[in-house]
Amino acid sequence: MNNTTTNSNQLLALNKPKGYIVTRSDERGRKTVYDLLPKWAFNDGWMPVGRLDLESKGLLFFTTNGQTGNALTKPGNCIKVYKIWVRGHVTDEHISQTLKGVESKDGILKALDVKKLNMAAAKTKLRVKLGEGKNPHIRRLFGALKDPKFGTPLKVLELKRMSIGNFNLDLESSAWRFLSVEEE
Repeated sequence: MNNTTTNSNQLLALNKPKGYIVTRSDERGRKTVYDLLPKWAFNDGWMPVGRLDLESKGLLFFTTNGQTGNALTKPGNCIKVYKIWVRGHVTDEHISQTLKGVESKDGILKALDVKKLNMAAAKTKLRVKLGEGKNPHIRRLFGALKDPKFGTPLKVLELKRMSIGNFNLDLESSAWRFLSVEEE
């Protein structure tokens, strides 16, 4: 950041790597996202805004302001964009199903937009936009679909959150920074 930018001190962004759990402490001794942040983040009550599961990586916000956190997690308030690799062949029919909605134990799961980016061997790379997310929304959404060639459920192999609202991930893995007033 340059010297003319004012930090808001309302939000900080972390590029969460795979293998860290989003919690303040873990009774099983696993690494938490607080291991990546300065001690004051834990001591001053900075809380994660939303979740990314242990196997997921990417953009995660933290705040000390409950109203800010609630506004960012309220369904429909903030579009989130992910890049994912799926084991299996994702067809146009699959994409259509994800946009219409797929039944799950958590109710209907759906995406706002899905774009096929690449296919390599038996894997498909996609960009997925969500307006809301039930934990773990994307993994369950694609897991409810079958590979047309093998008849097995599709499986998300890699998931990275690239943006929340207008804020795009611009940090190296494990790095964090405050958002500027302009970015909020």
